[in-house]
Amino acid sequence: MNTELVLASASPRRRDLLASVGILCHVVPSTVSEEPVDGETPQNHVLRLSIAKAVDVAAKQDVPGRWFLGSDTIVVRDTELLGKPRDRAEAFAMLRSLAGRAHQVLSGYAVHDRISGETRSGAVVTEVIFRQLSDAEIAGYLDTGEPFDKAGAYAVQGIGAFMVRAVHGSYTNVVGLPLCEVVEVLEKMGAARLFAAFSAEKAGSLQPLNET
Repeated sequence: MNTELVLASASPRRRDLLASVGILCHVVPSTVSEEPVDGETPQNHVLRLSIAKAVDVAAKQDVPGRWFLGSDTIVVRDTELLGKPRDRAEAFAMLRSLAGRAHQVLSGYAVHDRISGETRSGAVVTEVIFRQLSDAEIAGYLDTGEPFDKAGAYAVQGIGAFMVRAVHGSYTNVVGLPLCEVVEVLEKMGAARLFAAFSAEKAGSLQPLNET
């Protein structure tokens, strides 16, 4: 467990993505409001919230750690932002509007260094194409309960994969965190080092040659 890295998000998907490459961290969800600001572009929206979440948790004096990772993911259909559905009717409408066409998934990320005050951030866009869906398929998917805490009302890594015809760009971005870009920033800022445990274990297993 990296006691210096804090994920400012309650999303188990983001935590699991980091853990999949050996980056373990504390989880302290941010309480920042995710409501959009009038006139804000989708990219500015996810960047603003990612930075705000990281800084919000870093400002909590009772939370230990040095680096704070914030992230936000939205689905964009044409120019409309689709967040998490508030109820079944809204989830049904979202999926019906996405069926048989392309949409974009945007994820912002921000890493804030509590000691230096430095913050590095960015945003990644992925295009996702759905196949046509019948009302019965949408209703059946809603019955699983999976869509209700997901932006755009679906999970590409879960049951919702049956709807996805193609993904153009970062797959992990659609799951909720652009892992490639985030890991790159974490390493550059000194917040993570991939394969450190493996390298140490391998080095410890090497035995010096006996000299004759």
